[in-house]
Amino acid sequence: MSDKQLLLNEYFEWIDKVGEFAEQGESYWNRPIAEGKWTVRDVVCHIMCWDEYFYNEAIAKVSAGETLTVKHLDYDAFNEDSRLYAKTLSTEALVNQTLAAREKLIQTIEALPEALYAKRYTDGDGHPFEVEQFMRDFIWHDKHHLAQLNKVLQEG
Repeated sequence: MSDKQLLLNEYFEWIDKVGEFAEQGESYWNRPIAEGKWTVRDVVCHIMCWDEYFYNEAIAKVSAGETLTVKHLDYDAFNEDSRLYAKTLSTEALVNQTLAAREKLIQTIEALPEALYAKRYTDGDGHPFEVEQFMRDFIWHDKHHLAQLNKVLQEG
């Protein structure tokens, strides 16, 4: 199996876990990951919003041969916006949007020819952007948050 496929498989784990979380009641989704911290709903929406941002500003552009518009954002403001957005969604809508966003990313990356997948691009700030490194970074990000979400699940 190629490195690309191994990374895609790891990236897909988020979909499986969100499916498991979807089976939980509202009390799980509204529980904070630690005292004074975000709720499960907030964390899931946070990841979904980043998935949508990177799809729209980088991955879709790579696929279409367009200039990347992804930039280093004010992470705190972006994350706060995602937390506020989470409050506007039902759990079902959040789960559906989360799964759709990740599936779109995976399908687009999977369909990239090797030359486009392996190419080094320039982001909107003039920094290098590589699809493989993006996936590695966000797999780490997923695992970081999955550990928190699994802990909440285990604590019941």
